[in-house]
Amino acid sequence: MTVFTIEIILRISVYKASFFKDSWSVFDFVIVAISLVPTSAGFEIFRVLRVLRLFRLITVVPQMKKIIVALLSVIPGIGAIAGLLTLFFYIFAIMSTQLFGETFPEWFGTLGESFYTLFQIMTLESWSMGIVRPIMEVYPYAWVFFVPFIFVSTFIIVNLIIAIVVDAMNEMNANEEETIIQEIQSNESSMHEEIQNLRSDIHELKVLLQEERK
Repeated sequence: MTVFTIEIILRISVYKASFFKDSWSVFDFVIVAISLVPTSAGFEIFRVLRVLRLFRLITVVPQMKKIIVALLSVIPGIGAIAGLLTLFFYIFAIMSTQLFGETFPEWFGTLGESFYTLFQIMTLESWSMGIVRPIMEVYPYAWVFFVPFIFVSTFIIVNLIIAIVVDAMNEMNANEEETIIQEIQSNESSMHEEIQNLRSDIHELKVLLQEERK
């Protein structure tokens, strides 16, 4: 913490007001400030929040920083997919509560319990032997309800989120490559200009030498 605090103080002294205009610098400042809060009575929550200083690794490791930037850039797309998933869950939760609520109240007795059970099924955690097969002993055709739910929620909607994040990462890599290419081209053009200037200088020197010889 001493090293982190000294680093923040030095950065503020160098960049001054512009330090707080950079979101990553503000992030570092907040993490360090939370860790410096005393742990006396009334501040116990900050003692727990001190573990957040490990997030400073994000700003140190470039690849972690790139992933966070990609995740932040796809928040609108993920939000739209999350809204679609919530609507899908709500429809199936109502249906499952009405279909299986009386027989299996511990799983589908209320709308909230149905939500949680469907979430467990979406994660594929003990969904077959733990939930669906016991229900099929009472309702043999219950698989007609659960299989389409798993197919849509797990294999389509969740993979859409992964696809959006991967696409954002690819776009960031493409932008970085384009920036590198532009820098190389600008360096080549500047080198070409320098070579032309050197040639013109050499030519002028040759002319001056020829005139002196005459």
